[in-house]
Amino acid sequence: MRRYRVYQVDAFTNQKFRGNPAGVVPDADGLSEAEMQTIARELNNSETAFVLSPDAPDHDVRVRFFTPTTEVPSCGHATIAAHYVRAVEGSLTSGTVVQKIGAGILPVDVIRDDSGYLIAMTQGAIEFSEPLAAKVSGEIVAALGAVAGDLDERCPIQIISTGHSKVLIGVRSREVLNSLEPDLGRLAAISRRIGCNGYFVFTLDSGTADVMAHGRMFAPAIGIPEDPVTGNANGPLGAYLVKHGLATAVDGVLRFRARQGEAMGRPGIVEVTVRAVGAEPTLVQVAGRAVIVLRSELELTGS
Repeated sequence: MRRYRVYQVDAFTNQKFRGNPAGVVPDADGLSEAEMQTIARELNNSETAFVLSPDAPDHDVRVRFFTPTTEVPSCGHATIAAHYVRAVEGSLTSGTVVQKIGAGILPVDVIRDDSGYLIAMTQGAIEFSEPLAAKVSGEIVAALGAVAGDLDERCPIQIISTGHSKVLIGVRSREVLNSLEPDLGRLAAISRRIGCNGYFVFTLDSGTADVMAHGRMFAPAIGIPEDPVTGNANGPLGAYLVKHGLATAVDGVLRFRARQGEAMGRPGIVEVTVRAVGAEPTLVQVAGRAVIVLRSELELTGS
């Protein structure tokens, strides 16, 4: 009989039942890939993080991420959740952990303060594709349940990646954003054609001084109809805003807060930092808090 600790963690929030839920298995050595996928399907979060021992001296820990249907190379909220669990279990002080994930070997900062822990994840290399052709863009807008007049004309529809690519679509208001009723089957079919499984719809119509952007994220091609709060979408958003002159890096740094999850009743906050040289983003970091909702033990038979 093999036993594994399993956590349910809400990330990008410090309140239970808000933000984005992730499963975390903090000591996953011994699990096969098939078992990880089965556990992720059973927990049925958008992602579950499996924490593993390092396999080389250039990193401190490995983390693998699984949706209910497939493995993905990176996940913002599950990274926050996994390192929050490690910090709580180990009563860690502030410091930097180097993690190996599918997107590369990257640092995670654990910051201990009076409110608990803030986890800051440096994301992978920033990659911009060319703006999508008008025909494909039109198909995406229609599949989202929007029309051309709903779009923010300053924002080209474009695929951006910091480790796990997303299509970014800017709309003109929070009213438009929250009224979207996407055709998930059509979005999944388009994903297979364009090679990108996530659609992040955002607006700069924030309504509050402390939040720059609001967003929603749909990824039906990998089993996620809608994701509550997405680090791997808000991070690329920061790079996109700098690249297109929609936000300015002061002394080479842009910092802002993004809010997501309101349409699902699970609001959360992502703290985004972009480093840039002029209008060229060079590094993206996302940070957030987390809260443990439950702890359990999974028993598996066999060796």
